[in-house]
Amino acid sequence: MNARARRGVFLVGAVGVFGYLMWGVAGLNGFGHHTQTALRYANGVVAAASPLRHASNAVTTVVMDVRGVDTAGEELLLLAAIVGMLMVLRKADDEEIVPARLEAPDRVGTGRSRATSVVAVSVAAAVGVLGLYIVAHGQLTPGGGFQGGVVLAAPSILLLIGARHETFERFHYGLAWEIVQAIAVTAFLGVGVAGLIEGRGFLANIVGPGSLGTVYSAGTIALLNVIAGPAVATAVVLAALQIYHQMIEIRRER
Repeated sequence: MNARARRGVFLVGAVGVFGYLMWGVAGLNGFGHHTQTALRYANGVVAAASPLRHASNAVTTVVMDVRGVDTAGEELLLLAAIVGMLMVLRKADDEEIVPARLEAPDRVGTGRSRATSVVAVSVAAAVGVLGLYIVAHGQLTPGGGFQGGVVLAAPSILLLIGARHETFERFHYGLAWEIVQAIAVTAFLGVGVAGLIEGRGFLANIVGPGSLGTVYSAGTIALLNVIAGPAVATAVVLAALQIYHQMIEIRRER
């Protein structure tokens, strides 16, 4: 398929998706207004979060419990997106990789300032601790595995910005991050299957509610947050690694 045909297929699909999206938006209630069904649903979730799930964060209760199947689908979508990115940016059979500094010696980068390097490297560890906190306390305060996972990936981005390329590459061997990503997604689905094995439903709470108001509360909700954090973090880092490799390499046809 040539470039013109691909653009045509894309435009047809884009128009269809955009039209479907606008149709859905047009059916939404006005801002600040709600239906009685939505109100009953929201009140029911809030009322059940603390006494039944021992979770202080009702939003996380919805994401990781009430609508846990949707969240499992999002994990698989994230995995599919990263796999797709790796496939698109992989080295093709008719290409060879040449260091950019050799292929284009006149392409001089702007470099990084000392202030940028010092600040980026200095805050990397603190940002990592913040990410762990957000993941571990997702059932108690705003946050959780998805939000905390993005924050956990930030130290890698900060190292890319502030450290030397050799230092960044030492801590970012691509295969290791891919393995962690696969293990995390598998573990997330494994928790769901464990609920089915117990006969209680996919992603059912199988470890007990714990003590309300503590890190050891909310049972499976907390466990899923701990699993989702590395899954999201590794996905973001793998995307950054591919962009980084595109920056320092030139791929030319043989």
